[in-house]
Amino acid sequence: MTEKYEVVTLCGSTQFKEDFIQIQKALTLKGKIVISVGFFEHTDVITDEQKLMLDDMHKRKIEMSDTIFVINKGGYIGKSTMSEIEYAKSIGKKIEYLEKQS
Repeated sequence: MTEKYEVVTLCGSTQFKEDFIQIQKALTLKGKIVISVGFFEHTDVITDEQKLMLDDMHKRKIEMSDTIFVINKGGYIGKSTMSEIEYAKSIGKKIEYLEKQS
């Protein structure tokens, strides 16, 4: 098989763990390669240094993607996610949202 699959990175608050899981499944079944978070930090204690590393790592994931999919449940977009959206825009990535932006 020599399909060209779109690569999508999920972005959003890790408090929405179940949404990440469900959206990853749905996008995968639509034939997309999905890159997600490494773990859900709202359930783990991490250092400030690790947080900076994870934020930087997620931006590298965005670079590898064609599109980012923002999980903005209830319209919520936190500081880190906003930074990822701005970064994706700056490098010309397509951006999709779970919920319509006002």
